[in-house]
Amino acid sequence: MITSEYTRVILYFVVLLSLAWPLGCYMARVYEGRPVFWDHVGRPLERLVYWCCGLRPELEMGWKGYALSVMAVNALGMLVVYALERLQGVLPLNPLGLGGVPPGVALNTAISFASNTNWQAYGGESTMSFATQMLALTVQNFLSAATGMAVLAALIRGLARREAQHLGNFWVDCTRSVTHILLPLSLLLALLLVSQGVPQTFRGSMTARLLEPVTFAKPVTDASGQPTVDADGKPVTESAVATDQTIALGPVASQETIKQLGTNGGGFFNVNSAHPFENPTPFSNFLEMLAILLIPAALCVTFGRMVRDMRQGVAVLAAMTILFALFLFPCLTAERAGNPRLTALGGDTTAVDTPQHAARPGGNMEGKEVRFGVVDSAIWATATTAASNGSVNSMHDSFTPLGGLFPLLLMQLGEVVFGGVGSGLYGMLVFAVVAVFVAGLMVGRTPEYLGKKIEAYEMKMAALVILIPPFLVLCGTAVAVATGARTAIGNPGAHGFSEILYAFSSMGNNNGSAFAGLAADRPYYAWAGGLAMLVARYWLIVPTLALAGSLAGKKSIPTGAGTLSTHTPLFVGLLVAVVLTVGALTFIPALALGPVVEHLMLSQ
Repeated sequence: MITSEYTRVILYFVVLLSLAWPLGCYMARVYEGRPVFWDHVGRPLERLVYWCCGLRPELEMGWKGYALSVMAVNALGMLVVYALERLQGVLPLNPLGLGGVPPGVALNTAISFASNTNWQAYGGESTMSFATQMLALTVQNFLSAATGMAVLAALIRGLARREAQHLGNFWVDCTRSVTHILLPLSLLLALLLVSQGVPQTFRGSMTARLLEPVTFAKPVTDASGQPTVDADGKPVTESAVATDQTIALGPVASQETIKQLGTNGGGFFNVNSAHPFENPTPFSNFLEMLAILLIPAALCVTFGRMVRDMRQGVAVLAAMTILFALFLFPCLTAERAGNPRLTALGGDTTAVDTPQHAARPGGNMEGKEVRFGVVDSAIWATATTAASNGSVNSMHDSFTPLGGLFPLLLMQLGEVVFGGVGSGLYGMLVFAVVAVFVAGLMVGRTPEYLGKKIEAYEMKMAALVILIPPFLVLCGTAVAVATGARTAIGNPGAHGFSEILYAFSSMGNNNGSAFAGLAADRPYYAWAGGLAMLVARYWLIVPTLALAGSLAGKKSIPTGAGTLSTHTPLFVGLLVAVVLTVGALTFIPALALGPVVEHLMLSQ
């Protein structure tokens, strides 16, 4: 890797971690109810929500009440999204006259956006009206992100409080997450993206004149508009020439900002952040890559502040950063090495030098935007799968086998390497509980974390959180491969298996990115994927809150000579090892059938 590439990667890490610290301190003040500079805007909005919903913010909840509130608001959100999708054909803000979304796709999408997965089995600009994009999908992006952040706040209180019965108020935590954190950050990022050329308009489309006319085969239709067929039943076509192109527009910037900041990932356009209207310049690309990991990284600082020990937050952030680097650099190295099959065919693996973009280093440029190149594509692919984001600025299906393996495995670790906003950190804290349990077994001492004993009940809840996603991924993949659902893949063999495994890894871990090459709108993937997304989100939230409730009720244990320090480099290494070991033991056999086999075949 050349010096400039190292510089770009290091710059990304430096800016990310530098911004994470002040933002994390700010969010800690928000969740503790202390004054912040945004109060003159956020407090009136917060009080308006309480008044409209008839809420009493001073009342706190036990873990069961907190969990019921989470389930209720998310279930209502799913119903609203589904209804808006089905009825969009008769609703306003539909300049292209799009009809209602089919039931299977509508339900899959409603579950997807409520669960912060944002898996898209449709083309956004050709399927969803402006009303659906704004009132259903964008609103749900805020709500699903706020849900994860609220659950994390409850878990942190469970660790920080002593002999307590309550974890806070979900409605307050969720509202403050939106009004004081997500909304101001989204406004700032939206203005920056609009300055780079991202549209924010209610205009439905525009027409552009092609530089070179395109000749294509056009189906012949009869007077009623039905296709004409010949004696053999084949469609009759005629030659036509296209001189104009219709380009979809819409309120893109408002959805783009919360899709990245909330680790949602659902794009306004079908090709997501590879589309020049979602991500037009290298600067917008850098901003969006920062936005993907900014809040997850900052929440580690928030955790340290709220438990009154910044060393704990730094330790978790260090573990996440180490894991991220361990996957980023091999992915980047694999893509920089290029595709030997294309090289053997005489393909040029270097980017083209143009007046607008200087020549970029060579590598596997298949499926990548020239304006971003291999480095930014690899950083984005690693960041979006480390976080529960799912947006893409390149085609993951076109990565080399090993280049695609590392983003795939990052999801399979449980989306805890930064992860989704809130959900990533509470998943990593569950791994921390497992790590201290393992350490306790090795030294023959009752494990403790932040002065709380980790006993059988806590380990049962932790086991549920860790084991449910792999179960969903492996079972969904196995059924697809063993049944007729495998016909939905476009590339039979090892690569086709990788496509199916990637799809269920994405849905079963609430990521949302796609390997492509898979007909994801087929009934099996719509229904099985929807179930996987639903279970992966809420069957993890409930055990996490149960764990928080149990920890909150425990007494504080004084630190002794045998207490494992959970802020040292030794514990960071143990935490990294536990995360990698669980992922390796669970998924290496499946990965051996997909990316590993494909790599061996490619190198022959």
